[in-house]
Amino acid sequence: MPSFLSVVRLAAALPFHYVTCPYSAYPLPGGARARAHCQLESVPMVSRLSTGIAELDQALGGGLLPGSLTMIIGATGIGKTQLGMQFSQAGLAAEGRRGATIDLSSRGDSQNHAGYTQRMFGVPLTVADIGCDQLPCPFSGASQADILPFLGYGGRRVLRSQMDGDEWHAWQSEMNRRMPLLLRFVYSHLLHGTRRFIVDGIEPQESASDSLQLDLLELVYHRMLRQEHDWLAREVLREKFREQQEQVQQRAYDHSEAAAIALVTTRQSMLEQLITEPLADGDLAAGASTVILLGRQLVGTQMSRALYIAKHRGSYADQKILTFDIDDSGVRMTGGR
Repeated sequence: MPSFLSVVRLAAALPFHYVTCPYSAYPLPGGARARAHCQLESVPMVSRLSTGIAELDQALGGGLLPGSLTMIIGATGIGKTQLGMQFSQAGLAAEGRRGATIDLSSRGDSQNHAGYTQRMFGVPLTVADIGCDQLPCPFSGASQADILPFLGYGGRRVLRSQMDGDEWHAWQSEMNRRMPLLLRFVYSHLLHGTRRFIVDGIEPQESASDSLQLDLLELVYHRMLRQEHDWLAREVLREKFREQQEQVQQRAYDHSEAAAIALVTTRQSMLEQLITEPLADGDLAAGASTVILLGRQLVGTQMSRALYIAKHRGSYADQKILTFDIDDSGVRMTGGR
């Protein structure tokens, strides 16, 4: 069975067909078979989204591409969440809006987004109450919560292989009940100018098809962020869409500007393990444009943190291994080799 990283590294933006998410009526992209060779694409210059780290932006040829999905992959504690919060905060200067975070943790605690952001930027973040049946109306002047803890922190399993039939059906029912909250959270942020979305808390898995969290990631990116504004409005407003159609058109946004970063945890902690993982076929995140691997490396007698840009489709990317540290300001690049 191919490992998660094997699946990721052959993900490519080929034409895909739609499969059905097990707990939703929304079609999901999948089943694409990646090409076994790389092809250099010639694309026009476009504006970039800063990661919030100047040296990393430079290594990425100016930053991340608008409308793209980026996967940040590495072991627990390596710095993924700090990097995600720096990307989020950079939106304040670039688009006038900090990013929104969808926390898919289900292991009993959060990823500490609020704590990191408070320490790095002195900014308090607000957390949505998933116990409420409804978030505020998207067109109201009410402020949007910064974080949606979509799965809650009840310690429930998120891999199909770890559940029996009753547990899996219970999750399906719970997801159907909560899905309107996720749709409204994303749509409300897009309406008010948010263009950066961070999906965090994705746990290690051997197969992409085994993870409920990866189903949700594909749902958020392909069936929310990548859809025209009025399509998503119909899903959110449903029977009220017609009476609010004028407001929908007045608040139209360009969906191609919205980008997502997925923070994915692996069991491997060493960067060399992540880089040399053998390639295998798979259908995970076929739309991912960028894959950045974070891990530890041994330099002399000292362990250090480092990253490698494994994929950055349609753009220049520095192929060196780049070292970094973490301090109270977040991820700080220290060099390359």
